[in-house]
Amino acid sequence: MTAAPTLTLAVLITALVALGPLSTDFYLPALPAITASLATDVAHTQLTLSVYLFGFAVGQLACGPLSDRYGRRPVLLSGVAVYVVASVACIFAGSIEALIAARFLQALGACAGPVLGRAVVRDVYGPQDSARMLSYVGTAMAIAPLVGPLVGGWLTEWWGWRATFVFLAAYSVLLVLAIMFLLRETNPHLNPAAGRPAEIWANFATLLRDRRYRGVLLCNALAYAGLFAFISGSSFVFIGMFGFTPQQMGLAFGVMVSGYMAGTTASGRLSRRVGPERLMRNGALLGVVAGGAMLGLALAGVHHPLAVMLPMWFSACSIGLVMPNAAAIGMAPYPHMAGSAASLMGFSQMGLAALAGVIVGHSLAQSVVPMALVIAVGAIASLGSYFAWVRQPAG
Repeated sequence: MTAAPTLTLAVLITALVALGPLSTDFYLPALPAITASLATDVAHTQLTLSVYLFGFAVGQLACGPLSDRYGRRPVLLSGVAVYVVASVACIFAGSIEALIAARFLQALGACAGPVLGRAVVRDVYGPQDSARMLSYVGTAMAIAPLVGPLVGGWLTEWWGWRATFVFLAAYSVLLVLAIMFLLRETNPHLNPAAGRPAEIWANFATLLRDRRYRGVLLCNALAYAGLFAFISGSSFVFIGMFGFTPQQMGLAFGVMVSGYMAGTTASGRLSRRVGPERLMRNGALLGVVAGGAMLGLALAGVHHPLAVMLPMWFSACSIGLVMPNAAAIGMAPYPHMAGSAASLMGFSQMGLAALAGVIVGHSLAQSVVPMALVIAVGAIASLGSYFAWVRQPAG
């Protein structure tokens, strides 16, 4: 018997999907402290984010197809167990190289939560209600990055940066227990061939030949790349350039998250009436305007926190409209390979985000321009992908 839609299942899905943003946002206020504690520089500290995203992206290519073969539950259990071990390694890392390696292993385990959480939504809620449910999951999940940097800032100030990884280890242990006792298998279409390399690549090729899937994959990935440019650069901008404390930085980060929550909430309420495609298009348009405004202010030399926070609120709102609807559109035609569809979308999302993080990490100095440029370009390219591949031909 597979799982049925329940409040408990919705909460567990949200907690699983939140593992991804928690693993990045929670320790953002600690990045300057890590730089000082491990006697390294901003670029190397930035690698703890970018390497994490690279591992997260690569891991998804495996865990999605494996869940199509063996089921969502066993792959989730294995992935989160790996995350627990890696989090403990992060706690005891004695050098930046050790922390980077532990973060890569942490990412390989963490990717199971978000990608399979979305696949579970497709299994249980079907193609019609997936966009609405993913939007509500996104709204609830946004509480994690809203509270995460604030709590992470407190922990960093009180007990040091390692305390943030103690929290992540404890959270993942609770997830393991919840999966064991609360989650039934949700995949009714187990495919014995899905885990074979030839079958994996054949499924990926099928997905990429679909122009609409290709289009929403890029819309989603490019929008998230802009969001991650802010995620990876925000602590250095607010703490290094504007002189915020880690706690104040957490509050500033929360402003952005509230914009994302506004977008996902609007998407959940409007998805049946407006439709996923129109919501995604309007979100991409809003992202272009917001990203352009931030870049324009930065190029004009406006050096003020509000010149970053206000445009980023609207940019995050746009991403909250784009991402859940892109995922729903992309997975809807593929119930027999929902895990593969979700994993390929997640791979592209995290791969481009890692690239955005590297660009920001190596170019961010005393100006917001590099971060704003990546956000603006990501939004423009996301909208271009919609018009190139997703928009239905007239007539």
